[in-house]
Amino acid sequence: MLGILEEFFRGIPSEIYVFIISVLPIIELRGAIPVGAALGLPFYANLPLAILGNLLPIPFILLFIPRFLDFLARFKAFRPMVLWLRKKANKYSCRVLGKDTDAEELEVDENYLLNSRESGKALKMSRATFIALFVFVAVPLPGTGAWTGSLVASLFNLPKKWSFLAILAGVIVAGAIMSLASYGVLGFLSFLT
Repeated sequence: MLGILEEFFRGIPSEIYVFIISVLPIIELRGAIPVGAALGLPFYANLPLAILGNLLPIPFILLFIPRFLDFLARFKAFRPMVLWLRKKANKYSCRVLGKDTDAEELEVDENYLLNSRESGKALKMSRATFIALFVFVAVPLPGTGAWTGSLVASLFNLPKKWSFLAILAGVIVAGAIMSLASYGVLGFLSFLT
């Protein structure tokens, strides 16, 4: 069985490896660029493939996670989890809008929290929120990245356009950091010669 898998993967180009790895959650671009470097891909081919692969699922996450939570809320087993997530997001939203909130004030109607379309319009994204989302995605640490950043933006009902731009910028910076780490400064700048 292992021989069959090895034979199958032997015929796949390195570029496809990098793209597929960068689409995967958790691993994302942070794992794809070192793999591409180990496979001998030049950074100018590796970096764009990893960025494109990492950005591929982001619009789907931003668009469909609220609807998925609405779907889960229909089932009794998942309702407490959805309620807990929406309460946390509602508490954050109140803080961003400058409203003082206590635990008692956040005890709102369950139906209000369970239906994301009724829980208010998307927040205006402040410059600080944009920068925070950008930095969260850009810093290559475990648990950060485009998948997590888009889940956070979607859960907190941040504007999709600005969230995508912050995530895009963060992915580009994370790609540059990982390329510098994988290829070294001289290897990264080798295209100048």
